[in-house]
Amino acid sequence: MASAGKINANPVVYETTQNYQRVWTDADEDEAVRDAFDKQEIFDLIRHINDPEHPLTLEQLNVAQYEHVDVRDDEDYICVEFTPTIPHCSMATLIGLCIRVRLLRSLPERFKIDIRVRKGTHQSENAVNKQLNDKERVAAALENKHLLEVVNQCLAAPS
Repeated sequence: MASAGKINANPVVYETTQNYQRVWTDADEDEAVRDAFDKQEIFDLIRHINDPEHPLTLEQLNVAQYEHVDVRDDEDYICVEFTPTIPHCSMATLIGLCIRVRLLRSLPERFKIDIRVRKGTHQSENAVNKQLNDKERVAAALENKHLLEVVNQCLAAPS
């Protein structure tokens, strides 16, 4: 049954992957050794973000995928590409903002973080990508109390 007012009222829901269990080594326990960030760790940070329109996670909607995370710890660089559920998704910028905020709150400041709509998956991908990677636009968006409240709801742990 279609939901009134939703851009994508009946999204496809995908199987989620099993939780990855990291194998701990002696180096992981050694505080003197710097632990590198990897794709799995970054994916784990974003996979459970709630979609702003549906009671589903970005992983369940296939918006966030492990394969579309690029981590270059030695270069202090992370890029996450995401796939909106439909090519004209009006929530794409908000979803990207949620991903950026989760990573900004979770990672050391040393990282340059790029958040991008995957090429060919959104009719306004260039405009969305420009907004998501402009520090001033992101800062202005996060000063909007209503928008910040929506972002925090998306980032809240599932109940």
